Amino acid sequence: MSKLDYYEVLGVTRDASDQELKTAYRKMAMQFHPDRNPGDAEAEERFKECSEAYQVLTDAQKRAAYDRYGHAGVSGAGGNGSPFTNAQDLGDIFGDLFGEMFNVGGNNRRPSRAQRGRDLRYEMSIAFEEAVFGKETEISIHRMEACDDCQGTGTRNKQGPTTCAQCQGRGQVRYQQGFFSIARTCNVCGGTGSMITNPCPTCRGEARVSRDHKIVVNIPAGVEEGTRIRYQGEGDAGRFGGPSGDLYIVLAVKAHEFFERDGNDLHCVMPISMPQAALGDELAIATLEGETTLKIPEGTQSGKEFRIRGKGVPYLNERGRGDLVVEVAVQTPKKLTKVQRELLRQLAETLTVENKPTSRSLFAKVKEIFS
Repeated sequence: MSKLDYYEVLGVTRDASDQELKTAYRKMAMQFHPDRNPGDAEAEERFKECSEAYQVLTDAQKRAAYDRYGHAGVSGAGGNGSPFTNAQDLGDIFGDLFGEMFNVGGNNRRPSRAQRGRDLRYEMSIAFEEAVFGKETEISIHRMEACDDCQGTGTRNKQGPTTCAQCQGRGQVRYQQGFFSIARTCNVCGGTGSMITNPCPTCRGEARVSRDHKIVVNIPAGVEEGTRIRYQGEGDAGRFGGPSGDLYIVLAVKAHEFFERDGNDLHCVMPISMPQAALGDELAIATLEGETTLKIPEGTQSGKEFRIRGKGVPYLNERGRGDLVVEVAVQTPKKLTKVQRELLRQLAETLTVENKPTSRSLFAKVKEIFS
């Protein structure tokens, strides 16, 4: 009985690309797969035909020979009765899930029981000054550590887990179904490939125990609210030789009663009297490192800002510091004595103030918009 043309079997043209061949084969293979058509001899034959055609046409040398000489050019290349090409091709066509399910295109590495430890989070509240200048302190955390009695093996004899007898350490159990060998996770060891048959009485086979641990935390100068400091390997210990997790210190900075922070600058408001604003003065200004002198010039208006260089917050992990910005607020006295009132009245008679609005009227603005 003459064979059908390989291109016709897959339903593609003679100039079909490898991707088009793969797509056509996958569609037909899924349609005529014996497991989806149990007892259907015709479907099984069609499955063999499309597998043979795909095997030949995806091989550059075989395809060239077939295009030139027909079936005679590839005699014996695909006629071995195999229902599929090779494991790697099948795994590539149907993807990782299909390949794993039918044990094709995968590796034979044994599963590892080692597990990485969990990362830990510690929230630390610090004073405003400690965020600015840094701090070194000791904290206590609760974490999982390797059991000393079994040396982290989880077993009483310190020899570690034994190979699972059900899956022979592979983590999977294989079943024959039709043309394929199906692999399923071992239900005895849970896919780890090993078991603890003689657990350590201290950790009960967990290989770890819960303990308090002290660690010195170095807070650098210039940190701010929400800064995270990572300590590698200071989290929970890993299981069965796995690496430890990390510890993250998350900072919460308390507010200051006088200063506010804006980036690396500090801001504050300094109240001054009307005479100080009018005549000028030298004031002692409090900083986080003590007092410094600020000169107020004559005629200073309320809201005027003065910048004191280098009295702000240090740059984190860099040289230099921000500034201290002082805003003066001229205070108007609420209560005056008769003498003070008379003196101010006399002063007012000698002063002239042009009481003109500093902004344009609403009417002027509207007129400008529509002009």
